[in-house]
Amino acid sequence: MARIKKGDLVQVITGRSQARGGDRGKQGRVIEVQVEKNRVLVEGVNFITKHVRVGQTQRGTKTGGIETREAPIHVSNVALIDPETKKPTRVGFRNEEVTKDGVTKTVRVRYAKKSGKDL
Repeated sequence: MARIKKGDLVQVITGRSQARGGDRGKQGRVIEVQVEKNRVLVEGVNFITKHVRVGQTQRGTKTGGIETREAPIHVSNVALIDPETKKPTRVGFRNEEVTKDGVTKTVRVRYAKKSGKDL
């Protein structure tokens, strides 16, 4: 089961600080998860400039030029945000009983772990 999924709110926990032009401490929603590469695409984090070749659409408008877009970041460099405390936290899994249509199943459910300071 994945620790970080599409749509999760995450925070960047490594890299250069924001005062030095980096992204550490920024929060954003996960746009895409690349499981094979262990990377996630986070909204508003890790911007790059991409040069796109100039072309034309069928209507005749010009496309291309220099675009800024988000680049993937390694999954180990982000932490899930706990919805209650709004702070980065670790992710755990527990087995829960789910009843659907009279059938009981055991399902793994992820949850935000509490840190030692929050207890």
